[in-house]
Amino acid sequence: MRALVVGAGPTGLMLGGGLAGLGAEVAVVDRDGGPGADGTWERRGVMQFGHAHGFRPQVSQVLGARWPAALATWRAAGAETVEIEVPGLGPVSGGMLSRRLVFERALRTTAARTAGLDVRQGRVEQLVERGGRVVGARVDGAVVDADLVVDATGRSGRLGRSETVLGGDCRIAYVNRTYRLRPGAERGPMTSPIAWFGSFDGYLVIVFPHERGHFSVVFVRPTADAALKELRHDAVFDAACRAVPALATWTDLERSVPTSPATAGGALRNTYHPQRLLPGLVSVGDAVATTAPTAGRGIAMAAMQVDELLRLLAEDRAGAASVAEPFGAWADSQILPWVADHVAMDDAAALRWQGHDVDLSGPLPSDLVVAAADVEPRLRPYVGPYQMMAALPATLTPVEPLARAVYRRGWRPPYAEGPGRDRLVEIIEDAHSAAA
Repeated sequence: MRALVVGAGPTGLMLGGGLAGLGAEVAVVDRDGGPGADGTWERRGVMQFGHAHGFRPQVSQVLGARWPAALATWRAAGAETVEIEVPGLGPVSGGMLSRRLVFERALRTTAARTAGLDVRQGRVEQLVERGGRVVGARVDGAVVDADLVVDATGRSGRLGRSETVLGGDCRIAYVNRTYRLRPGAERGPMTSPIAWFGSFDGYLVIVFPHERGHFSVVFVRPTADAALKELRHDAVFDAACRAVPALATWTDLERSVPTSPATAGGALRNTYHPQRLLPGLVSVGDAVATTAPTAGRGIAMAAMQVDELLRLLAEDRAGAASVAEPFGAWADSQILPWVADHVAMDDAAALRWQGHDVDLSGPLPSDLVVAAADVEPRLRPYVGPYQMMAALPATLTPVEPLARAVYRRGWRPPYAEGPGRDRLVEIIEDAHSAAA
């Protein structure tokens, strides 16, 4: 089988490596040429490339099964495995701690020495169709023939896509800054083995540890709150970190040093696009589904899709032209629910950030069911598998009434120690004045 994968991000490279493992002749084409000779890599057009990422266990599991050499390269580059105890599952892998730069570099490095896999720089201009099916694509003016063309172009949808059947604006934006611990310094506070998470009145903060002492601090805000937009300035970001005790510990200059300026991320959408069912073409990764980054599900969903697509192709290699139909049916049942879950959570969070109380007139969003497990132990065997993406969001449905009862009694998730939104705005204004 000849496969042309359009897009050399995490999805395209993971799939390309897996296809080569099946014996396919694979070309992966991307406008980005990869890391420069001096090691720098800008990844133009990929806003989130230098921002925090969570690598759930699905990523390493799929790499280990489908492209073990890439997993070994990633680990050799410093990616750290996290083991956690999950109610309902027991001790399991909690994922990998790594920057996206390190992850993608490991994939690129492995691809360069994988037989049957050719990663090249180029611009895909259009699909080539013949006899009612896709038979390749025009790349830099020349036709590249393929038995299967894979759209892994991500959020951009450069090859076109089906209508969005679910989703829309997440109504959140964020500001990210990266740091590195000084030699010998210990990590700061953690609320879980993989992150520190702080919920405040009007905003969120997440600290993502990465490999070899690197970490990211992320402030998440409603897009409607223009005042918090000012966190994109370094001096303001620093002042905000000093005001949140946990962040003050992490970012203390005696403990760590910044490795990037504060950078904003926005235009975030929860979306789901069904397969177009055009023979010879299949979409995968962000070309199918995107979610807000707050739960760190994006690369995990891509890995799940890669694994299923490879399974289908391994079972029926002659059916490459029609694989989009069974793959699409699987994605409708296994990926769409995660997008719907995010839509419900983000819509409800936007209302709470505007000052509304928890809405008990309908089903609770999943994040509130999860939060209630802190005080209702009977929720934990259901919450654990859901949080690990080992069980679909519907697994929470039978116990949602237990969580609802918790909120009806007046309990609400406590805020982390630190300023509320109004006080944070004052801190931002003071930082601006001091810098003027």
